[in-house]
Amino acid sequence: MVTISLCMIVRNEENTIARCLDSVSDLVDEINIIDTGSTDRTKEVVSAYTERIFDFKWIDDFSAARNFSFQHATKEYVLWLDADDYLLQKDQDAFRKLKETLDPFYDSVMMDYAVSRDAYGNTLLFTRRNRLVKRSKGFSWIYPVHEVLIVGEGNILITDIEITHGPDREHKDPRRNLKIIQKYSDPEHNIEDSRYHFYYANELMDTGQLEEAITLYELFLLRDEAYFEDQVTACSYLAHCYRTKGEYKRELHYLFRTFEFDLPRADYCCRIGFWYQEHQDYEKAVYWYETALRQEIPKHVFGLMNKTCWTWAPHVQLMICYAKLALLEKAYKHNLKALDYLQGDVNLLQNKKQLEEAMGKHDENEHHSSDL
Repeated sequence: MVTISLCMIVRNEENTIARCLDSVSDLVDEINIIDTGSTDRTKEVVSAYTERIFDFKWIDDFSAARNFSFQHATKEYVLWLDADDYLLQKDQDAFRKLKETLDPFYDSVMMDYAVSRDAYGNTLLFTRRNRLVKRSKGFSWIYPVHEVLIVGEGNILITDIEITHGPDREHKDPRRNLKIIQKYSDPEHNIEDSRYHFYYANELMDTGQLEEAITLYELFLLRDEAYFEDQVTACSYLAHCYRTKGEYKRELHYLFRTFEFDLPRADYCCRIGFWYQEHQDYEKAVYWYETALRQEIPKHVFGLMNKTCWTWAPHVQLMICYAKLALLEKAYKHNLKALDYLQGDVNLLQNKKQLEEAMGKHDENEHHSSDL
């Protein structure tokens, strides 16, 4: 069995860190907490789990803090988490099994990052992260914000283990990341690293500065060295910006442009389908929702994905579209498919009842017509 060091950087996390550590403390062999300047009870809470608490003077550089945390690891593998992350019981069980069976051949283990969940606990938005890495490889972080753990040509194992994100928004500064990026880059000049260009645009979009964000996204898409995953996401965010501005043809243009950088993904097929659905072009909407259902979640994708688009959401929308087209049997079939995922959903059960009533009346009318 491999040994694992947990390494975390924290600041004013008294509201969430106990939940995190409760979910993982018995899965790791060492806990290293790097405090970057807490003024609340964070250290007091953490002290119940570990004595390995270290101070790091905050210098507006997440990578520097994370690399400092890795330097304190002493076990074979290093696991990193944020204070508002935690593992559900099913993922704790899967992690425990992984620890017992992990082949040291692997230098890094990727896990899904469930950014949000629905009322039933199903994953909505998720991405993938290199979460568990071999300490002897000396992997390090780069970029002061939106930092990345570089694993190079390491042997990577992709798993279905999920880390759940449950953020505490109360004490978060929504402009924090923007301030750091502004410190390290200047949009008025040539930005040497295209990644800064991309994340600067993201922060501008998130803070409502849509025109500035659009300009940076469009410039970013002209950069040949840009990572394809960021290019796909840039198109997605441009579509969002134009939708927010009410420029719907531009929205559709950038949804289709995601196909320029990668194969069609269910996320964008669904958004294209919804565009046509909103414009009451139900036949085209059906085509794109059906296309979404034919896609499988690709292993090579590490960007943010909407899991509902790869599971039940296309069925719900197809139910609506087929009903609009008076194809009730098809609508009924897709409503049942959605119920397979969302068992007991009140709205879907009501749809089922209404469709059954409508199909009964439809069959009855056909029967009377044949008797005439």
